Amino acid sequence: MNRLGLRDSVLILTLVPTVVIGLLLGGYFTINRYLELDEFLIEQGNTIIEPLSIALENPLANNDQGALERIARHIHNKHSPLIKSVAIFDSNDELVLASNLHREFARLTQVPTLDNKTSSKTTREGDFLVIYHGILDPNAPSHQPFKTNGIVMVQFNRQVAVVEQQKAVLISAAVILLAIGFAVVISIRLSRMITQPLSRLVQATQEVAHGKEADNIQKPMQGELEQLRQGLLHINQHMAEEKDEMQRHIDQATADYQETLEQYEMQNIQLNIAKRDALAANQVKSDFLAKMSHELRTPLNGVIGFARQLYKTPLNKNQKDYLDTIELSANSLLTIISDILDFSKLEAGAMELESIQFQIRDAVNEVLTLLAPGAHEKNLELSIHVNPNVPDHLVGDPTRFRQILTNLVSNAIKFTEHGEVNIDISSRLLNDERVSLLISVKDTGVGIAMDKQDTLFTPFAQADSSITRKFGGTGLGLIITKHLVEAMGGRITLNSAPGKGTCFTFNAVFKVPEHHFELDLPCASLVNKRVLYFEQNEHSYMATSSILAAWGVHLTGCRTIEELEQAASNAFNYDICVLGDPGGAESMARMKQLIAIARQCSDYLYLLLNTVSHNMREALVGSGADGCLSKPINHRKFCEMLAAPFRLDHPTIHTHDHHTTRLPLKALVVDDNDANLKLICALLEEQVESLDTAHNGAQAVEVCKSHRYDLIFMDIQMPIMDGITACKLILESSLNEDTPIIAVTAHALDGEKEQLKHVGFASYLTKPLDEDMLSDALLHYAPNDKLARERVSAKPPLSEPPFISDSLNWELALQRAGGKEDLAQEMLNMLLLSIPETLNLIEEAMAKGDHERLLSIIHKFHGACCYTGVPKLKKLAELIETAMKEKASINDIEPELLELQDELSNLMADAGLEKSSSS
Repeated sequence: MNRLGLRDSVLILTLVPTVVIGLLLGGYFTINRYLELDEFLIEQGNTIIEPLSIALENPLANNDQGALERIARHIHNKHSPLIKSVAIFDSNDELVLASNLHREFARLTQVPTLDNKTSSKTTREGDFLVIYHGILDPNAPSHQPFKTNGIVMVQFNRQVAVVEQQKAVLISAAVILLAIGFAVVISIRLSRMITQPLSRLVQATQEVAHGKEADNIQKPMQGELEQLRQGLLHINQHMAEEKDEMQRHIDQATADYQETLEQYEMQNIQLNIAKRDALAANQVKSDFLAKMSHELRTPLNGVIGFARQLYKTPLNKNQKDYLDTIELSANSLLTIISDILDFSKLEAGAMELESIQFQIRDAVNEVLTLLAPGAHEKNLELSIHVNPNVPDHLVGDPTRFRQILTNLVSNAIKFTEHGEVNIDISSRLLNDERVSLLISVKDTGVGIAMDKQDTLFTPFAQADSSITRKFGGTGLGLIITKHLVEAMGGRITLNSAPGKGTCFTFNAVFKVPEHHFELDLPCASLVNKRVLYFEQNEHSYMATSSILAAWGVHLTGCRTIEELEQAASNAFNYDICVLGDPGGAESMARMKQLIAIARQCSDYLYLLLNTVSHNMREALVGSGADGCLSKPINHRKFCEMLAAPFRLDHPTIHTHDHHTTRLPLKALVVDDNDANLKLICALLEEQVESLDTAHNGAQAVEVCKSHRYDLIFMDIQMPIMDGITACKLILESSLNEDTPIIAVTAHALDGEKEQLKHVGFASYLTKPLDEDMLSDALLHYAPNDKLARERVSAKPPLSEPPFISDSLNWELALQRAGGKEDLAQEMLNMLLLSIPETLNLIEEAMAKGDHERLLSIIHKFHGACCYTGVPKLKKLAELIETAMKEKASINDIEPELLELQDELSNLMADAGLEKSSSS
């Protein structure tokens, strides 16, 4: 029933009982009627046969055949068609008379025995009812009053009763069908009386559920449906009221929300205004810092420069001490200014890292060489261990890496009074192109409490306020270090406890260069040499032993004097003996004692000292040592010192042949800067057979129409025709359409590099160029040339710089000039002579606000800086050019321009030249 609808349920509940009751009553009355018809026929037959038997008594007794026949026919005809036949039998059951003989009459002649002579007997024969009745004898004696004289048989036709029975069945069926029809009509009307109101109620419920007003249930209903309708109307009315109430709340909430939004908008406007003010204030702060740096650096550079000039004059001891104090104070102030500027750049997100190739071990040695005197003054053991698996050549920013290491190591030395400072460097190869360096700086200093460690990496913070008073410093070193480490793809951590020292650990990700020309150390001369090494400090012993083992020596290590004496008592002599300074107040006496022990068993004796004192070195050499080096060990100097006597014994092995065979190549160099053109030609003249030059793109195009070249070096920014246009025209010519053209630019942004390759340049080189870069390019474009593959560059011997200046790196200048001192001097002179004109042009362009003119001047000057060993000037020019290419205004880069002018003026002052314009 649950699956049926209400209408179907009403129909079923109405019709099923009606049908069942009708069938039962119809069946009952039909059966009763059927039985009543048979009894009625028997009763009627008895009613006929009893008078007939009385009427036949006399005729049968008198054997009156005619009377018998008349009576029989009369009865037959009177009751036809009910009577089928009338037969009279005598006392012998012989047929006397029959009113109708038919085919089945023979079966009727078998008269049954009557139980009672005066009663009748009824039998059924198919569709007929046969009644037998005895005929009394009227002449019977009195003592036999019921003596029969014969039997009368009447055959009744049952068809009449059957027809009546069928009529009764049909009437019953009709009555039943009529009742069912009536019930159907009643049930349909009843279902409609229920379902129609229910449908309206359901529809009204759906309308109410959808928030609409129910309009179709306004008419009254009957009975319980009326109660349901009233309830639904009440619900509808209640929901309408609730809807109105909810709408009022929504309107109120919307109004409140609108008011809140307006407040938020006002707050956002205020926040935006505050943000702009903060950014403006930050910009003002940055400008102020940059200008103050400019204003402070100028007098500081003057102080430092004239202090250095005073060093060249005769001085007494007190005057020299005063000058040392002046220079130390000025350098400290300069360091503080640099830290503040770096922090300002980091806050503004303007700190950019270089990506140049450098040697990691040389970079570390430079830092430790600078910081070692501070460690020696406090009698600290400063030791560096570089794992042998660390690649020597990496691509990254060596300046910032040295800055990180300088901050950490200088802090370790500053806060350590006794003990040692150890640096460990290892590496992990991330993939074929990147390597991660892990560097730890560990000291035995005062340590840092756990609750103070978090404050170390916040600006202007120290672990303790007393630290600033005792040790000095701005509190910016570690926050700058942290930002630089993160910029290199790493992170910095520390582990420290009061009284147990501190260990700073950081990692930095560098690229692995595709090609490099490695300058081999003369360690081949040390292979299989017997080396005796004494060192009491565990970390220094491990670091130096690792270096010696990598060079293939037979090492005998000693940690105590007893072990040294035992090793010295061997029957053979050692080729080399290396003694490490144990340090302490009695260092000189103990070193002499060690020299006395080792001198007898070694051919060459070298000392590793915790001092830079020249007098102590001379004294120890006079005591029997062959040479001295200051700790920590510079691996390059250490190897050259140990190998020096063996290289002199075997000059054919170690003397390098500087003569190189030129490659059978013809090259064209295009550059509008005479200094750049001169340097590139000087570097290429020794490497290729034929060389042509052009001063602009138009000249290059004309030359390429009549000459075919194996390689073309093309500057980008040139007058008349730039390098990009010239490259397109040259590639369209028939002679040089397959010639590789290499772009030579002072600075190229990432987008510009892709554009250069898209235009048609085979590759690009970034100034400053040197022999290694050019050799690499020649090797790439002459891969089948045996001479190119076998070429090895040699490091030129260093010479004294022409003058002392913080802006001049003479070693770099010689490297850029291919080791040619006269060429490096000439390139530097050309730069110095161009400075006054450059300063005037910069000032004019700044005064006029000519962005394009200023960019052209800076680009040309940047190119000149690339070959003259002035990395600070090159970096400033590169920073300005990058900012201008990124559409920075002249006002935005004014601090850098002023700093550039100061550096140029300082360089001229250091060179002893007059400035043509003031900064």
